[in-house]
Parts: sequence; structure tokens; C-alpha cells
Amino acid sequence: NAVNNRGGAKKGNKNAVGNSGGAAPLRNGNAATHGLYRKYLPQEIFDLKEELIEAINNDPLAIIWESIMLQYTQIIHAQRIMFVRDNEDMTKELRKNKLTESGFEEEWEIQFAWDKQASFLNAQSKAMSTLVSLIEKYDRLANTEEQKLRIEKLKKEIAAIKVDGDTNQNTEDWKESLMKIAERRRKQREAEANE
Repeated sequence: NAVNNRGGAKKGNKNAVGNSGGAAPLRNGNAATHGLYRKYLPQEIFDLKEELIEAINNDPLAIIWESIMLQYTQIIHAQRIMFVRDNEDMTKELRKNKLTESGFEEEWEIQFAWDKQASFLNAQSKAMSTLVSLIEKYDRLANTEEQKLRIEKLKKEIAAIKVDGDTNQNTEDWKESLMKIAERRRKQREAEANE
């Protein structure tokens, strides 16, 4: 700063009246990277998302597994809610009630058993399709990661043998046997998966 310049606004400036300086006003979202979460997600949903990120550690398998369990739970819950007793099961609900010159006018919505059953079957069909899709994704990822881990383990074991400097024929035979066993197991798993 220049000599005798204390900084800030000129003496008598009223632009910042009431602002003590420092922190932003209460509930100000200045620290948010963007307003998407603040604008569209309620705070409790945002907090739950943060907890899930901590718990799952962004592992795709864990995320898909949690989704599978949630979807399955929702299907069972829907079966309890959408239960239709018999073909006489009818729901009658008052939709509109207003005062007119001739008295009260009421509008009712009636849902018969076959309507309730049809909407339930439609919803359940979509939910089951989603569940099957999630299970297939999980299975595909699990097999891929499992196979990668097995291959990685075999490579490390083979590398450890090479590091020991033992390059005689017995080591090569052992390595070849391991590779044959791994190939046989892979074919066996593929055959079981195709059944």
C-alpha cells in the first residue's frame, strides 16, 4: 500500500452498510462447485449420497450390488402395497369436491380389481426387467474382475519363480502345468455359465 492509504472504500461510502465483512450470508452456496445439487436435490438426499460415497468407495461392483438389493426390496414392498384381495376388490376415492349453485358436486375415481392388477403387473414387469439387467451387469463385472485377479495372481507367482533364478526344466514344467490348470478351470466355468 502507498503511504497514508489504508485501503477500502472512501470515507462515508454506504455500499456495504450492514456487512461486517468476512463470511458469506447464512446458507450461501458460494463453496459449491456448481448449483446442480443445491438446486435439485433436497439436503437429506445430498447427505445420503455423501454417506453412500464414503461407504461404497466408488467400487462399481459395490454400487451395482447395492442397486440390486434396493431394487429387490422395492419389488417385495410393491407386492405388499399393490395386493388385490379378489375380483370384487374396488377402490373408491374422492377426487374433487366443490360447492355449486345446486349443492355439492363430487367427482369420484373408481379403480376396479382388474385395473389395479393390470397396473401392478405392468409396474412389476418393469421392475423385474431392471433387476435382471442389474444382475447381468453384476455377473459380467464380477467374472471379469475375478478372472483378472486370478490371472494377475498367476503372473505374480510366475514372476516370483523367475526372480529366484531357477530356470531349469522343472520350473518350466510347473509353469506350463499351472497355465493348463488355469485354462481348464476357465473352460469349466464357461461351460457352467452356458448351462
